[in-house]
Amino acid sequence: MTEAFVGVDVGTGSARAGVFTRGGEALGQHVVPIRMNRPHPNHVEQSSGDIWRAVVEAVRAAVATSGDVTVKGIGFDATCSLVVVDAEGAPVAVGAEGQDEWNVIVWMDHRAVAEAERINAGGHNVLRYVGGRVSLEMETPKLVWLKTHRPDSWRRARHFFDLPDYLTWRATGSESRSLCSLVCKWTYLGHENRWDDGYLRAVGLGDLVDEGFARIGREVLPLGTSVGAGLDARAAAELGLPLGTPVGTSAIDAHAGGIGTIGVALDGADGPDDATLRRRVALVGGTSSCHMAVSVDPVFVPGVWGPYFAAMVPGLWLNEGGQSATGSLIDHIIRTHAAYAELASAEGSIYVMLNERLARLAESESFPAAVTRALHVDPDFLGNRSPHADSTLRGTISGLDLGAGPDDLARLYLATIQAVAYGTRQIIETMNASGYTIDTILASGGGTKNPIFLREHADATGCRIVLAREGDAVLLGAAILGAVASGAYASVRDGMSAMTKAGRIIEPNVAVRGYHDAKYRVFQRLHEDQVAYREAMAGAG
Repeated sequence: MTEAFVGVDVGTGSARAGVFTRGGEALGQHVVPIRMNRPHPNHVEQSSGDIWRAVVEAVRAAVATSGDVTVKGIGFDATCSLVVVDAEGAPVAVGAEGQDEWNVIVWMDHRAVAEAERINAGGHNVLRYVGGRVSLEMETPKLVWLKTHRPDSWRRARHFFDLPDYLTWRATGSESRSLCSLVCKWTYLGHENRWDDGYLRAVGLGDLVDEGFARIGREVLPLGTSVGAGLDARAAAELGLPLGTPVGTSAIDAHAGGIGTIGVALDGADGPDDATLRRRVALVGGTSSCHMAVSVDPVFVPGVWGPYFAAMVPGLWLNEGGQSATGSLIDHIIRTHAAYAELASAEGSIYVMLNERLARLAESESFPAAVTRALHVDPDFLGNRSPHADSTLRGTISGLDLGAGPDDLARLYLATIQAVAYGTRQIIETMNASGYTIDTILASGGGTKNPIFLREHADATGCRIVLAREGDAVLLGAAILGAVASGAYASVRDGMSAMTKAGRIIEPNVAVRGYHDAKYRVFQRLHEDQVAYREAMAGAG
């Protein structure tokens, strides 16, 4: 019988579970979709009951397909969505309709625009640790919105959980919170082990202070620790795992991906030392993209979240850049194009078909990226998370003609991937200007399955891209947390070293650097022009 560890990842559209050996080898995996409710523009909600149902189904199926295994530990990660439950653990409505079933404000929900603007206008010192401005994707603006617009729900609520912490609470009954979630999304000062009372009072959440933080977290655990007494009787029966199975302190989904990639051994070394880690960024791409870099000392990067103490690798500071829509933007560009119906009706993956069309179009060019020489995209369709930290920005497409066929879609698809890559380049350049020396991207997530996504990111950034040998680094990162909680490894860094392995490496093509430099200048100009357009229209009738 094989000792194994389960990783559970709750993303925007599904719950997934994976089973891994002590050495990080994948044994089994299962995916279950979760429901989404969009009652109004910019309102995105989910159900914690539906999410847990999907987790249970995913874990049972993944373990069942993994052979003869003994599960020794389990770890959870999830999106940073706000979960609201009452004293009995029942859901509490977060929407205007008052339906208790929908008790989760999803990370990508943008209802709290005004609340975020008011908070940022206050110039609070705590904002230094979120890149200078709080994002409306973080929890403080969402809490202020809920208290203002749903006072009945505010009064009924007993717990406000980040979704990763909801999962460990549901698994163990422990009300502890993860330092990872609190320091990154709740303005908890991890390096001082405290909430900022003055900040919470100033933004209108003083009752949370008066209650002694009971609803948002009194016990804060670092990554690499176990939660409570492990799986309680109810969760163990639901998941089909032994009572008391150790449960790791949870992580944000992107941070689990960082744990599953950033510590791989490269260049003949046993593992990265602190100086080598400073040259790396973990890029985790899915619906959105996150860019995580760590350092021994705090690095303050304008427009990049953090520095967060011990939010991913214990003992190290984390900076997190991000793009609010990458995978979802590429899907949007494809699905809204006039040629989509024609391509979607054919057999096979639409991405494979588009990539094949691009290969044919490139036959008349000196190199493949030149297909988009006259077509440029600003990818901020859902605002800019980093480095402009402006959720009100919107996208731009320059160079459209009257063509609406499959080849036109292929060119626009490539131009959009390039725009996402230039966004990554801009985030890396901003980090490096503040003290990092990043030249290596450790990539994981859905985008890594697309060779064009990888090629354009390497060439646009000038960085080599290292893929994890294990294709699902996020699930592996969650499993590492379960392994460390079980005592299989003494620390997160030990678990990373033992369970992560490097796979394929993509080197940048220096011959096309000049082309990408030119397109990158256009990318920057598109943003500058949008700002100028807004200024021109600001005083218009």
